Amino acid sequence: MPTQPGPETDLAEAPQTSPVGRLAATVERLRREVQAAQAEAEGRALIELAKGILVERLGCGPAQAARQLAELTEQARVTPLEFAVEVINQAARDRVSEVADAFLAATAQSPERADESAAVRLRAAESGALAAGDTQAVADSLLQHALQPLGAVGVAIWAAASDGSLTLAGSAGFPSAEAARWRYVPPDVATVARRGLTERSVQWLPSLSESGLPTIGRLLYPDGARVAVPAGVGGRIHGVLEIAWPKPEEPQPPQVVRQMEALAELCAHTLETYTLLHGTAYEPRVVPDALELSDLADGLHDPALVLVPHLDDSGQLVDFRIQHVNNRFLDPAGRPRAVISGALLLEAYPMAAGESELFQSVERVYATGEPFRAHRMNLTALVDQVPLAAVADISVSRHGSSVLLIWRIEDETARLASLLQHAQRLGRIGGFEENLLTGEITWNGQLFSLYGRPPTSTPVPLEELPLHAHPDDATGIRRFLRTLMHHRRPASAAFRLQRPDGVTRHIRVVAEPVLDTDGRLFVVRGAYQDISAQHWTEVALAATRDQLAHTEQQADERNRLALQLQHAIMPPTQAPLEVPDLQVAVRYRPAETEQLVGGDWYDAVVLPSGLVLLCVGDVAGHGIEAATSMVVLRNALRGLAVTGAGPAQLLSWLNIVAHHLTGAVTATAVCALYDGESRTLRWARAGHLPPVLVRDREASALPVVRGLLLGAVPEAVYEETEMQLAPGDTLLMYTDGLIERRDRSVEESLSHLLATARSAPRTLDQQLDRLLTYSRSDTDDDTCIVGIRVA
Repeated sequence: MPTQPGPETDLAEAPQTSPVGRLAATVERLRREVQAAQAEAEGRALIELAKGILVERLGCGPAQAARQLAELTEQARVTPLEFAVEVINQAARDRVSEVADAFLAATAQSPERADESAAVRLRAAESGALAAGDTQAVADSLLQHALQPLGAVGVAIWAAASDGSLTLAGSAGFPSAEAARWRYVPPDVATVARRGLTERSVQWLPSLSESGLPTIGRLLYPDGARVAVPAGVGGRIHGVLEIAWPKPEEPQPPQVVRQMEALAELCAHTLETYTLLHGTAYEPRVVPDALELSDLADGLHDPALVLVPHLDDSGQLVDFRIQHVNNRFLDPAGRPRAVISGALLLEAYPMAAGESELFQSVERVYATGEPFRAHRMNLTALVDQVPLAAVADISVSRHGSSVLLIWRIEDETARLASLLQHAQRLGRIGGFEENLLTGEITWNGQLFSLYGRPPTSTPVPLEELPLHAHPDDATGIRRFLRTLMHHRRPASAAFRLQRPDGVTRHIRVVAEPVLDTDGRLFVVRGAYQDISAQHWTEVALAATRDQLAHTEQQADERNRLALQLQHAIMPPTQAPLEVPDLQVAVRYRPAETEQLVGGDWYDAVVLPSGLVLLCVGDVAGHGIEAATSMVVLRNALRGLAVTGAGPAQLLSWLNIVAHHLTGAVTATAVCALYDGESRTLRWARAGHLPPVLVRDREASALPVVRGLLLGAVPEAVYEETEMQLAPGDTLLMYTDGLIERRDRSVEESLSHLLATARSAPRTLDQQLDRLLTYSRSDTDDDTCIVGIRVA
């Protein structure tokens, strides 16, 4: 993007003959000299390191090692720096050397992509990073030595905090003001670096504009590519290395991606030191050890484990060791806490890496620092062959280099009671129990709410229920009480409850009698349910059904009228025209459902001039409006054709009729005039599919001529073309109902029509019938076909 001119820009643009120009040239020369000196110093450090390796390996002095290095360099025919890097890689056998070897092995099979300086670039970047005094200098070194040769223009090193926030620890290639705006990213804010942190893998974004993710430098390079590489070591991610390109880029080959991962690992070591010394912008330096975390766990009321990472010989995270178990912890297998404490997590609970994904969650928290919460995680399969029918709320958080795992096993009884309360609340159900011997009545809180009474009021006995109901419902309530009290059978009733606040609710009461050992009724228990919403829904549905029935009746009547009108004007077949040396046939196939009665139309008539008018058209829409518009356009074209005008002029006039005189309908049409004496056909189209010509058992669509659909604009000009027909030629004009499919393009459907039309039967009528029979249309639309065959 363009930048605002500044002092540097003014100096660069000043003529070198002026004092300002000479000053700019001097500044530029000094800058190049400083860069060359820096590069020479970094290269000298690598050469000196290679000499030291030769001193150790050959058991010689520094001078002899220098001579040996020079001789080997000359024999290898490479630069001293390249050979020094090769010596360092052979001796180190570290991640950088592995990446360099893999890159060279891959490029050896593709000489056109070979880059012998890859190892030098990586070692130079490593040397600069190790010598850097801060993370900002590390970013400068990575961009200059390793990333600019790959076309990158910017690099950002993000430090990840335990709460999931990101702090910009260093950047290069971006203006300082831009870096200041992005120095802190709160947790859960979606950015490019956040994606690399949460996915824990290299995230390549070919274009920022397509991803839509905000990040540093987005205004500078809005369409540039970005890559986010997690920077981790020992299974823990300390941050993210983000690299910027100025324009869209396809993903880099695997060997280049491995170079970026090696650079990210360099950043991880730097970020580890950075966090220990400085913390992050919003996370002060706090590094609690496992001892402090154990004291914290002992103060919790829930079972808790303190976990520390367990690494293999290569430094990779393979498990977590249970450093401490608090006194609230109960092992699912019944083992004492002393047995669990000190064991590896997967040894104590081998199924933690299975269906529950508990281990993966702990690993992710340790790597990214983002806390993990899970509600009702299944703990049944935690220990093999030791069933534990329980679910728990899980909490995992990282504190320094340790992880705190807390689980709260759900009490089944309390859970069921809570579920019952929620079910009663959602179902608006209130329960009751009435002791008929003592007169004691028990209501739950939901029943007081249904009655509109405060919880401190006296419950209403069943025998007083008629006093609180609508008078019209008294008979039903008495029947309910008689069945329940006298016949001692369960009963239910629906009534309108009149509450003290004047609100009327529709209620259903259900109750059952409870008998003692002597068969006497002493308790009645049951429930009230507010069914007001259901009642009014049923009322609304009944009204809707009546309205739908009336609407459907009206629609059926309109469709019937439209169908009658269409059939009256457009019979499926028409009497043949008496034209010398010309066969004319038409076919009309109405829609399969009356609701889709449309505005397709055709016409074939001999004009007073002796010319034959041939046309097909399709009015947009369905129903009575489309049918009536079709009648207007068809009859208008017949009347206009008597004037002797050509097809293009006829369509131009018909467009005016469609736009001004029919309520601005739109339609497509093909209009043709055939002269039997000269066997010429003049035709024009208005947004319609072109006619098909069958000649010598070959079918093809006529070249498309320009023409806007009818009614779209007040005035339109149409193109007209003329062609010569020969004896045996067949011309077909049709509407889209013949070929249109929902799952195919128009081009595919037209190709099938041409293939069907090639095999022409003996008569024209048979050919039109064949086209209708083998039509693949699935839109249930009207279809019109007009065909002529020159004798």
